[in-house]
Amino acid sequence: MSDEGTAPTAKKKRAAKPDGEPVLRVRRIHRRDLNRAWEFLKLCFRTVNRETVEYQRPRSKRRFLEVYEEEGVEQLLFEVGADGDAADIVGYAECAFEITGSDNWMNENFFTRRGMRPMFVEELAVHPEYQGRGVGSFLLEQLEHLARVRGCTHLVLEVAENNKRALHFYRARHFQKLDAAVFMARRVDSDQELLPPRALKTRAPRAAVEKPAPRRRKAKTTPPEG
Repeated sequence: MSDEGTAPTAKKKRAAKPDGEPVLRVRRIHRRDLNRAWEFLKLCFRTVNRETVEYQRPRSKRRFLEVYEEEGVEQLLFEVGADGDAADIVGYAECAFEITGSDNWMNENFFTRRGMRPMFVEELAVHPEYQGRGVGSFLLEQLEHLARVRGCTHLVLEVAENNKRALHFYRARHFQKLDAAVFMARRVDSDQELLPPRALKTRAPRAAVEKPAPRRRKAKTTPPEG
């Protein structure tokens, strides 16, 4: 695929399963992927940005490159086709485990007061030609798995209210609107990192040890005279 999303080549198709079924893989982004990933995001958000005045995604290439250098941020690529640079990027997910960015206006105390430990989904994109083929569901499944193993309780994301397609997608997967108009959250069923309290076993009473009877000393006798 070129950055404009052309169909896979015959060479890439040979990397599919023997029965011809394409394989969807996920991996962490590498520095060499940044330019391709940036062009992919522009393609995915092109239509949405034409209809949205509130915010534009992605924000800027400079910000996108800065994110790669930040700690605590995961950037995942979802690919179909051959391994490495020859694969087609069909999905992208970006998440953080704390509020990041100087331009972020979220109130961290909102989550703290409610006992929420959120994982923030910063970007979620699926190639237009691959929508409806399970890529979006795989993206969310991967993010939920990542949240679970990191001990998070919720996935939290931002979506424009006029993005009807995205709203329908998230609501169908049990995301609920928070008090802010453009934020949605979905609870993650996760195990606690620390085990719950348990009853302390009572100490078994020590068995009484019977003291041996004192040995009686034999009386000295003298042989009779005679």
